[in-house]
Parts: sequence; C-alpha cells; structure tokens
Amino acid sequence: MNLSVWDPFREMEELLDRYKGSARKSIAKSDDKTFEIGDWIPVVDIDETKDDFVVKVELPGVDKDDVSVNIENGVLTIRGEKKVEIEDKKRHRFECSYGSFIRSFTLPQSVKAEEIEAEYKNGILNLTIPKSEEAKPKQIDVKIK
Repeated sequence: MNLSVWDPFREMEELLDRYKGSARKSIAKSDDKTFEIGDWIPVVDIDETKDDFVVKVELPGVDKDDVSVNIENGVLTIRGEKKVEIEDKKRHRFECSYGSFIRSFTLPQSVKAEEIEAEYKNGILNLTIPKSEEAKPKQIDVKIK
C-alpha cells in the first residue's frame, strides 16, 4: 500500500484550469448584440492629456505582426494572437495565456482617428490618439471691471 500526501490546493488549481479551458468562446451574446471575445485579455491603461488619449496595451510574447489596430464607427479595436510552440515535453505548470485576444473601446467623437500613432516596443503597444481642436481645453481671460 502506497501513502501519498493530499494537496487540496493542487486539486483546486487543476479544477480551475479545467474550467478556464472550457470557457473559451469565439462569440458571446449580450443585449441582442453579438460580439467577439478572445482566449485571453491583455491589460490596458488609458490616459488623457490636454492634447490626446494614450492607450497602453501589455502584450508580452506577442509578435508585432500578430497585432492589428482598427478604428471603425468610433470604436477602437485591438486584436491579435499569442502563439504557443507545442513541444514534446512534460509540463509541470502552464500559467501563461495563449491564443487570440480582442479589446474594443468606444472613442469620444472629439478625436482625430485618422492621425492615430502606434508604437510597439518590448511587448508594449502604445497608441496616441490626438484630440480635435474643439475638444482641447481653452483658456479664456475674464476681465473684471
């Protein structure tokens, strides 16, 4: 008879891994609108300056050629894929996310979508979206009599 040590945390990790894998969907339905979801979700920061919006997307391990950025009908969409190389080896832990991703954000009407600038460096995608002139804050001098 062999004795083994019970590890409840390992069982919980295995259970969560099974549910994570089965929850993959390519289409989701909400409020009678169909939209795409990916296999994983990259984290995004969106900052605003007086002249533009800056979107920072963390995409570690994603090749630049596997990322696309589109603006259509006032919606910024970032999509791509993080590919995994399948090797014939025993894996002890598999925590990195792989597969397709998609993130979409509604842009304010006060941006110049045609002047968007994109830079991809060290797994970070930086998008700079300039504001239109009417959206920029203006200083008005008020004269007191």
